[in-house]
Amino acid sequence: MLTIKSFFDTADFPDQRLFAPEAHLWQPLHDLKNYMDTYTYPKYDNVYIRNGIPLTEHIVIHKGQTLDFNDLEITYGATTKGELQVKRAGMVLEGASVIMAGAVLLGKQIALGRGVLIESGAMIKSPAIIGDMSEVRQGAYLRGYCLAGKRCVLGHATEIKHSIMLNDAKAGHFAYLGDSILGNDVNLGAGTKLANLKFLPGTITVFFQGERIDTNRRKLGAILADGCQTGCNSVTSPATLMAKGAVLMPNATARSGYHEEKALLR
Repeated sequence: MLTIKSFFDTADFPDQRLFAPEAHLWQPLHDLKNYMDTYTYPKYDNVYIRNGIPLTEHIVIHKGQTLDFNDLEITYGATTKGELQVKRAGMVLEGASVIMAGAVLLGKQIALGRGVLIESGAMIKSPAIIGDMSEVRQGAYLRGYCLAGKRCVLGHATEIKHSIMLNDAKAGHFAYLGDSILGNDVNLGAGTKLANLKFLPGTITVFFQGERIDTNRRKLGAILADGCQTGCNSVTSPATLMAKGAVLMPNATARSGYHEEKALLR
């Protein structure tokens, strides 16, 4: 019951190798560091990328190459709908990604998919993998080992570390994700906090169907299955496991442990 296949559909997830169907829900977090450390990252040719200095001008990446912004026309449509558009001499550069001036990228292990937008003021520490048509908004802080699938939103003033977002997951505003997994189509309301460290020492355990399961993790945030939602200013306790379609209401705190499908948590 607490297996990958019971929480997530990974058929279209670009990094599905992390998600063995029969593994425990938290196994991808055990494997994330090694997966991202051994990932083959692109070698972008612009010297201003990855040096930790705020970019002084926009950078466009197309087919692994960085292009001179002055020769380009950018239309900032809805990124997650594929409406970010870059043209050169009237011709659309399919799949071009845009890093806006003022963004900061630190480290050599950063991979951007097609049609990605990174807004001014975002801070990305490697390693980071951002999937196609995803958006990293102004003020986002990616602290390392952040893996996002397709059409994700890593939002304004949102802090993310050692976490995975499956396709169409959105943490749009003022959120904190630590050692957590968001399933497909998960939406976090503004101000959602996914706590990842219990007060008492030792590894985190989960009680399920009368059994005490040791996760062997000192830090474990929330694991939200496909279609879960949280309301504004909600909090999840460490090791909160919300099954498909569960909802955490605004200003509420979810207790640790398993919450059944379509549960309404107040």
